[in-house]
Amino acid sequence: MHEHGLGAELGAEAASAPFPLAGVVIGGGLLLFLILYVVLVCAGRRRGRAWSDARTLSAAAGVVAGVVAVGPLGVAGHHDFVAHMWGHLLLGMLAPMLLVLSAPVTVALRGLPVVWARRLSRVLSTPYVRVISHPVVAAVLNIGGLWLLYTTPLHGWMHASAVGHLVVHGHVLLAGWVFTAAMLQVDPAPHPHGHPLRAGVLVGFLALHAILSKHIYAHPPAGVGAAEAQEGAQLMYYGGDYIDLMLIALLCLDWYRRTAPTGPGRVGRGVAGAGAA
Repeated sequence: MHEHGLGAELGAEAASAPFPLAGVVIGGGLLLFLILYVVLVCAGRRRGRAWSDARTLSAAAGVVAGVVAVGPLGVAGHHDFVAHMWGHLLLGMLAPMLLVLSAPVTVALRGLPVVWARRLSRVLSTPYVRVISHPVVAAVLNIGGLWLLYTTPLHGWMHASAVGHLVVHGHVLLAGWVFTAAMLQVDPAPHPHGHPLRAGVLVGFLALHAILSKHIYAHPPAGVGAAEAQEGAQLMYYGGDYIDLMLIALLCLDWYRRTAPTGPGRVGRGVAGAGAA
């Protein structure tokens, strides 16, 4: 009887949630990304250009994290703030880091026909890309969106509207992706920025992310109970720390590799160079 009641309860919750548009659109988009990624890797290998299996696994893991975030967790997050926060960690932090480490731009430049690769290079060199890929702008788009989500009625709109759910989750993924790419610069960057600037921006971002989690702990979003908000805020604070530590380690490792001499008159290769291997 208990199992039957639990199943009925979950079924009622799923029925009352908006249509999982975000799961269909974002999940489908991520799966399409992975298919194209593998196709481009194979195309590059046919031209004699080797590619790291670790990068491909990173792409697959990033897609899985994103699909889980907008799929099962996305549905559960309508009624469970802790599940919602798990989705935030996966979609906004872990998935972007794994996808950036897969070096998708490098894969595209190696696997696309020359004409299309040149067009992609021109797009990446446009003023728009230059602006949004600046570490400061990328950080504002990322953390600013989170502050708006949890301190305004936007949080309630997201759970009441399928379109709102899609827009918010799409922004969380893309903003996290752009921010992580700006921090790590794994792919060739037409407008690269130095490690001191990126490190400073990252420290500021981490501080604002921690402050936001404490704000949620003390001031739950509308419709979220105090106990549930506190548990979700703790998950955001401590769970985010683990992913942030990985991001810090990757940035510091790249900084070291690019500045530490590896031989007479030589400088070590960074994460971007390793990604091209």
